[in-house]
This record gives sequence, structure tokens and C-alpha cells, in this order.
Amino acid sequence: MMRHQYHEGVCVMNQQTTLSPIVRRAGEGTQMWFFGGGVFTWKLSGAESGGELSVFEVEMLGGKRTPLHTHPIAESLFVLSGHIRYRIDAEDVELRDGDYVMVPQGVPHAFLVLSEHARVLSIQPSGECEPFYLGASEPLEGSARETDFARIAESGAVNGGIEIVGPPPF
Repeated sequence: MMRHQYHEGVCVMNQQTTLSPIVRRAGEGTQMWFFGGGVFTWKLSGAESGGELSVFEVEMLGGKRTPLHTHPIAESLFVLSGHIRYRIDAEDVELRDGDYVMVPQGVPHAFLVLSEHARVLSIQPSGECEPFYLGASEPLEGSARETDFARIAESGAVNGGIEIVGPPPF
């Protein structure tokens, strides 16, 4: 793939990179238990995309909530199934099957799963937050699947990628 850089409105090709196409079928991808509560299935890592994109599916149970937090990059969620209340800054929105939300970098947000189960596809514009997610996860196989917010805070402190700015608002 040819990389492009823009200088004074003119596109300049500056380096050649080689990326392989990625196809991940339903159920495929590395599965991890995220200590915030949920099963992450990594569909595309930052390394696989040349650092340009990170994509993972998250399966969650009803009642799963997050503290109010920010990320250093934008976060996008596409709701595959379920019902989620999302707090963005001071506004609450409810999301259902097929809905999409994008939260810009630095904007405080949190969510609560209202349905019995929910599945979302998270799309992030780089792999910058991956060290946080990986540091706050363990392999799904053999996991006790326990929620541990201390591990979440520890990974954020060590790896960056998240700043907790308040308790869950719900």
C-alpha cells in the first residue's frame, strides 16, 4: 500500500508499505476476558493494520457498566445487538441494534448495558489504546471471568490509553 502525506493541499506519496488482507470469520480472532467485564474478540490489531486501525467485538452481560473515562483517540461503537445507555459528556443516549456512536478523543463517556446481553463492534483509528486493553485482559480460556476495576486502573496507569475521570454515572 502506498502511504500518502499532504503538504499544502498537495498529496505526496512518501513510502511503500506492505499489508496483507485480513479476513476473520464470525467467531474468529483472539479472545480475551476484559477485566471491565466482557469477552473481547480481536478482529484486527494495530500491528496487522500498520498502526492505522484496531477493531474488536465485545460481548457483555446486562448490568455491565463503565466508569466515566476518556481516551487519547476517538472511540466508535457499532451496536450489533442489545440495548445500551451511553453517557457522552453530560448527555445520555440510548443505543440499540444497528446504532452507532463516535466519541472524540478526550470527551468523557461511560455506558451501561440495559439488555440481558449486548454485542458491540469497537473501531479505533489506531492501535494506541491496545496496550491498555491487553494489559487489562487475560486469555479467555481458563479465565475466571471476574470483573476487577483495580486491574483496569493499573493497566491505564502503566499503559496509558484511558483516563478514569469519575465513577459510573448510572
